[in-house]
Formats: sequence, structure tokens, C-alpha cells
Amino acid sequence: MTPELDEAPPLHPSADLHEPDERQSSPSVSKALQLLDSFRNGAPSQGVSELARRAALPKSTAFRLLSHLERGGYVERTGTNYRLGWRLFELGNRVQHCRPRGLRELALPHLSELYARTGHVVNLAVLEGTEVVYLDKIHGRHAVRTPTTVGSRMPAACVGLGKAMLAFSGRPAVQRVLTAGLERRTAYSIAEPGRLLQELERIRTSGTAFDHEEAALGLACVAAPILVGGRCLAAISISSATTRFNPAAIVPHVRRAAAGISADCPGPDRV
Repeated sequence: MTPELDEAPPLHPSADLHEPDERQSSPSVSKALQLLDSFRNGAPSQGVSELARRAALPKSTAFRLLSHLERGGYVERTGTNYRLGWRLFELGNRVQHCRPRGLRELALPHLSELYARTGHVVNLAVLEGTEVVYLDKIHGRHAVRTPTTVGSRMPAACVGLGKAMLAFSGRPAVQRVLTAGLERRTAYSIAEPGRLLQELERIRTSGTAFDHEEAALGLACVAAPILVGGRCLAAISISSATTRFNPAAIVPHVRRAAAGISADCPGPDRV
């Protein structure tokens, strides 16, 4: 155990994240959130030094705030390392789309049936700003490897899910993506605004979006939006290796599943 851990004073279980001076409360909470965010793309278990570096905080500040977060159950300590705690898992499953009878639960039977019919990886995602956030994913033991997991994000313009949602989300959503800049993840990614706008127009006409190795080489997908009350709530997709990808055979299944989820959703404000 490091000297820093040995010398740390004991903390009362009720200790919060505030500094003694109330004027310091907001900075302390912000720094604690920076620490939690450092786990987003890092290793599942990290030491104080690495977390402090990723959060751009002094090591002493990081250690103090991690101690408070540990008391609250938001992180757990394993030796000299920290990992996210179960309290965050509980809270994460109380967000809007993950609550009982929320979008994820309503979509699951349709996603399961879609996987059973096709045998390919099935995804459910929502649009947040310029990115896609993956809510659910179904795959088998020998499924093609994809660069996404439940809870991960991808640039919206690089994936079929994102393009399906952008096409039906209105001009402000598209403008946010264009203003942020189009990321080129592979040589096939759409990096020109004009091309993206043409692609979105095509998707609005056909109701289906495609990703041909735009997010990852060797990976293709077909996606369809979930439309509820005239609004785009989410999208679903099937991902497959390009060598096994048959769009003509897959499109009807994806569109049928998306329509089924749309019919089961009570409305955009209740899922």
C-alpha cells in the first residue's frame, strides 16, 4: 500500500463532496465528476495517479475526492486501484430509457426476434448531441466483433444508427453534427457535408440507413429509425461482416422490427 493511502485520515461515512467553504462546493463536485468521467475510455481499474492525470487534477485532490466517492459507493477500491461502484450501475438503470417499461425493455422482444431471424449482431441506440449512445446489444458466441458496447458512443455520421436518426431528427440536429465537424474513422467515412446531406435525403426517402465500413473496416450494417408521434426516438441496426452482408435480405427484417418497437412505445415523453 502506498504511503499516501497509509497517511490518509479516516473519513466519516456521511462526508459529502463539498469543501468546508460553501463557495468551493461546485468546483469540488465538478472535479469529482471529472474523475468519474475518467473511467469512460480508460481501463476498468485505475490507480490514483492515472485517474488524476486523465482528469487533469492534482494527485492529492484526486485521492481526497476518490475517498468520498468510495464512501458513497460510487467507486470501489481494489488494492491501490479504483473501479466504478455498484451505486452507478443502480443509477444508470434508472435513466429514462432504462427504467421498467422504458425504451430498452419495450424494444427487447423485437431485438431478440430480430437476432433469432438473422443471427447477426443487433443494436439499439439513441442520439445525444453529435453522438450515438448504445442502449442494448444482442449477439451470439461467434458473432462478428464490433467496436461498440452497451453504454459506448460513436460519431453519429459514421454509423448507420446515427444516420438513420439524423435523417428524421430535423435541421438543428444535423447542423450540430456539421458544425462539430465530420470525423473520418476509415477511408469510407463520409467527411464532406454535401455528401452527408445527400445521404440523409436518401435515407428519408427509403426509411433505411447503411454503413459500409464507415465506422470500422470489414463491418457493415443496416439501420432503421424508431418513429413515435412523428418524432425520431431511437434507431436499431444489424451489424455483420461485409463478406456476409446481404442488404436486400436484411432490410425487411430491420424495418419490421423498428415498426414493431414504434407501435409498442406509448410516446416520446413516457419511454
